[in-house]
Amino acid sequence: MAWLLLIVAGLFEVGWAIGLKYTEGFTRPVATALTVTAMVLSVGLLGMAMKTLPVGTAYAVWVGVGAVGTAILGIVLFGELASPGRLVSLGLIVAGIVGLKLAS
Repeated sequence: MAWLLLIVAGLFEVGWAIGLKYTEGFTRPVATALTVTAMVLSVGLLGMAMKTLPVGTAYAVWVGVGAVGTAILGIVLFGELASPGRLVSLGLIVAGIVGLKLAS
């Protein structure tokens, strides 16, 4: 259950990272409210997952899910560069996340 909470927390991290772009410097109230809600949910779920998972593993997976998800959505939504080096690097982060899960 803790791993599921952790993955969902990482997805909410993606939500708030992408949401920051849509707040336009916190000048758009609805986008800002949704982004802050995603922040609170992300950190709250991370905290719940850390009740049973090691802190280093939980934090690394949370950041990894957030980083990979945000980078992929940046490519899809904002036309950011999808160079081979960038994609390989994202794959290495995913491999690290899987490795941490297998080592737990």
